[in-house]
Amino acid sequence: MKKYKIIDAHCHIYPDKIAEKASLGTGNFYGVKMAYDGKISTLNEVAARAGIDRCLIHSVATTPKQVASINSFIAEEVREGKGRFIGFGALHPDSEDIKGDVEHLLELGLRGVKLHPDIQGIAADDPRCLKIYDEIAGKIPLLIHCGDSRYEMSNPEQIGRVMDMYPEMTVIAAHFGGYTVWDRAVEVYAGRKNVYVDTCSSFWKLTDDEIRSYIKAYGADKVLFGTDYPMWDASEELDRLFSLGLSEQEYDMILHENLERLLGI
Repeated sequence: MKKYKIIDAHCHIYPDKIAEKASLGTGNFYGVKMAYDGKISTLNEVAARAGIDRCLIHSVATTPKQVASINSFIAEEVREGKGRFIGFGALHPDSEDIKGDVEHLLELGLRGVKLHPDIQGIAADDPRCLKIYDEIAGKIPLLIHCGDSRYEMSNPEQIGRVMDMYPEMTVIAAHFGGYTVWDRAVEVYAGRKNVYVDTCSSFWKLTDDEIRSYIKAYGADKVLFGTDYPMWDASEELDRLFSLGLSEQEYDMILHENLERLLGI
């Protein structure tokens, strides 16, 4: 099989002293046994073992006061990674200085923003979030957790309303656009110009035919490979992707070209 360049477009990392606790907390939130501990050293080992060349790393701010420290942490790991990592910053809708937070993450060299409405406890289309979109639309991409049938925080219809209000904003809709509500996501997002989806935390539930149908619906040029580290085993996620029998061109797009084009790298 051809040796592909691979970028993992969805990796959560945490400082070593809280990594295991944070990883466990996420696992409990979703009722999933986490594959890894969330440490950057473990991610390096996992990526090397799976043949992953680069990783997009980020974390989620659950309070406004966490934003600056998270972004400094992510930026430092990017610097120490010497080209292995791409960093996205955290923001929180209740910050008193979102404009300043955005300026800071840009000064740090971070390339986008990660939001998780379900964990942050604020719906994606809540008026408080509009201050974030006002600052980043047309400037840097938004990677946002999408979907969960248990909540009304980030479901496709809510994200769709945001996209309608900010058509110039580039959105990476995580989890094929809608964790556990994938069919609804396709109806809302497919065909939108500035919308990408990533593959993470979806393979566990979807059949091969369903995965192929979603890739076709969005277009292979709008799909990014991601593992949701530390949640799933990276090698198993890649094996599943390669089992789908896509073309070499489609694999190149999904595994690295689309993200490189999106970020201009």
